[in-house]
Amino acid sequence: MAKNSSISRKAVRSAETASTATTDSRLQEFFCEEIKDIYWAENHIAKALPKMKKSATTPELQIAFEEHLQATLGHINRLEQVFDLLGKPARGKKCDAIEGIVLEGESIISDTEAGTATRDVGLILAAQKVEHYEIATYGGLAQLANTLGLTEVASLLEATLAEEKETDALLTQIAENNINYEAAAE
Repeated sequence: MAKNSSISRKAVRSAETASTATTDSRLQEFFCEEIKDIYWAENHIAKALPKMKKSATTPELQIAFEEHLQATLGHINRLEQVFDLLGKPARGKKCDAIEGIVLEGESIISDTEAGTATRDVGLILAAQKVEHYEIATYGGLAQLANTLGLTEVASLLEATLAEEKETDALLTQIAENNINYEAAAE
């Protein structure tokens, strides 16, 4: 019986927190700023993916980058829906983290030999750094949306989070299937 009352108190506290959180202008403002940050990041990633695809050696990795570009365009569209739900214009705010990770990816391209599996290993590593940043960001934003009582926004962010996790798993699979071994033999 004590367990059920504990669960009930937790549910009430969660409901109270969600209803009061939406009136917390600082948290709402922080949330909106972070949405702007990931919006800029997704647009920046969309510009980088064609170069990564062109630099990839294996057709499997080229296809993965093309598919991720299409998914990224879908993520941008979802974020524009989030802005609409928030009643805000879709505007980005420079994301220093993604800018740095993309620059690191460009360095990998210039530091590795074209047509090698080693370059593909580097591209996969760079792409997974992007994915892990996005997974952390979308996971945190979805939780904040739930805290703020923005269930529709949370649902959109969770859908993108699931896709980012799938992309990360696909990149791992591509690396483990053959590219890492080919690079080890170079």
